[in-house]
Amino acid sequence: MNIFRLTGDLSHLAAIIILLLKIWKSRSCAGISGKSQILFALVFTTRYLDLLTSFISLYNTIMKVIYIGCAYATVYLIYVKFKATYDGNHDTFRVEFLVVPVGGLAFLVNHDFSPLEIFWTFSIYLESVAILPQLFMISKTGEAETITTHYLFFLGLYRALYLINWIWRYYFEGFFDMIAIVAGIVQTILYCDFFYLYVTKVLKGKKLSLPA
Repeated sequence: MNIFRLTGDLSHLAAIIILLLKIWKSRSCAGISGKSQILFALVFTTRYLDLLTSFISLYNTIMKVIYIGCAYATVYLIYVKFKATYDGNHDTFRVEFLVVPVGGLAFLVNHDFSPLEIFWTFSIYLESVAILPQLFMISKTGEAETITTHYLFFLGLYRALYLINWIWRYYFEGFFDMIAIVAGIVQTILYCDFFYLYVTKVLKGKKLSLPA
């Protein structure tokens, strides 16, 4: 554990809590991509299967359980509790174009050809592109609520901090994971344009608008 991984975890948790509070307090999931949230739930489920086989630390176990629980709670709020407010007409990204290629890549490129390792690799690859339905939805509607942009910002910050974490671990621990690093770079690139708009507009009190 280092400061970059810890702050990355906290940024990730902040993003999830922001999203849940936004939905619960407004009693609406307008502007939120249910498809992205399903993908994140799939990411956490396949990544943390090791909860059934090994124990690393209390912190590690608690955070994994929180991520899984919050992911499914978000999906429940979108598709059950506040289903009437879900904007399915704009949430039209074809997620099979992400899941199928990622699944195939996980079988072909992994550290070890074992079920748990393949599922872990699948989760790493899928997480790098899971936000695409949300970004696609924002591009279709042309704008996003401020609270939604805060969620996206903290989600992107988490991934950027994890990239620094990998660099730290390489220099000070000699640990290097090419799969996680490449996937992290891809994910961070997807957020770059959004980060620019967030800093130049949202932090100045302007409403975020993206080109359709």
